[in-house]
Amino acid sequence: MFKKMIIAATVLAFGVVVLGAFVRLSDAGLGCPDWPGCYGKLSPAHAQQEIAQAQALRPDGPVSAHKAWKEMVHRYFASTLGLLIVIIGITAWTKREKLKQGLGLPTFLIGFVILQGLFGMWTVTLKLTPIVVTLHLLGGMTTLALLTWLLQRQSHDIPAVRTIDAERVKPLAAVALGMVLLQIALGGWVSSNYAALACADFPTCKGAWLPPMDLHHAFQFVRELGKTAQGDLLPLDALTAIHWMHRVGALFTFVIVGWLAFTMLRIPALAKAGLLIALVLVVQVSLGIANVLLSLPLPVAVAHNGVAALLLVTLVMLNFRLRKALDRA
Repeated sequence: MFKKMIIAATVLAFGVVVLGAFVRLSDAGLGCPDWPGCYGKLSPAHAQQEIAQAQALRPDGPVSAHKAWKEMVHRYFASTLGLLIVIIGITAWTKREKLKQGLGLPTFLIGFVILQGLFGMWTVTLKLTPIVVTLHLLGGMTTLALLTWLLQRQSHDIPAVRTIDAERVKPLAAVALGMVLLQIALGGWVSSNYAALACADFPTCKGAWLPPMDLHHAFQFVRELGKTAQGDLLPLDALTAIHWMHRVGALFTFVIVGWLAFTMLRIPALAKAGLLIALVLVVQVSLGIANVLLSLPLPVAVAHNGVAALLLVTLVMLNFRLRKALDRA
């Protein structure tokens, strides 16, 4: 039952990440401008009058019935995930003698999901401040990664890897995991600043390999959406810089993770995992290019976030497997 709960939480965490991307990319993050309810009500159905009034005042504003439902469905799923993680943590403590596993990770997950809930609240109350939105995205991905690691602890049929092979691959696998996390952060910064279409061509950006950029304002983290830290409008060259850096990160990620996959393909015990990582990597890069060439269609943009989560999960599983092989040595 404990393992089934972790499986359910991991699948739900993935769903929450994808739902969060859908809400963000469909511009529904302020569909309900308060938290945790919608105009203090349990659901948009109970707040129809308030939503109608807000929409009448600003027809093109962030509030509408369908946006409110998108936002609240995401909150319902996220709240369910938080409750399930708390139950997992309590079970780990009350059944610790039977489960025979460390209590650190389940306990940490409880605290982390509470922090993630606070970031969800601040995302709304601080009106989509880019750094808060980006940290909320990273928190969701980290929750998924930690649940994946916890789930691997419960799996006793993981294929063995020779110590010499694990020692060879582990440093590269750790670097690849770190690079993917950094690239997810860069992608979140692109999305939270609405910079996905700052460069509408590929592989160049605005017809140049090195377009005019404002890196100073691009990576000022303490500021409002669309503004500099001084309160001025964010220059277009800053959006270009944000987008361009994400592309540079994608190139480094492709090289490092591709090198990892190639190395794994030459090791029989890791060949299947290497092929899977290579496949996910190619799909992810293809979706990123398609986002630019097709002007960010919603299904492709959401899939880009979902496949990033899958790539993260595969690398977490690989790192766990390699660590387990070295622990057995």
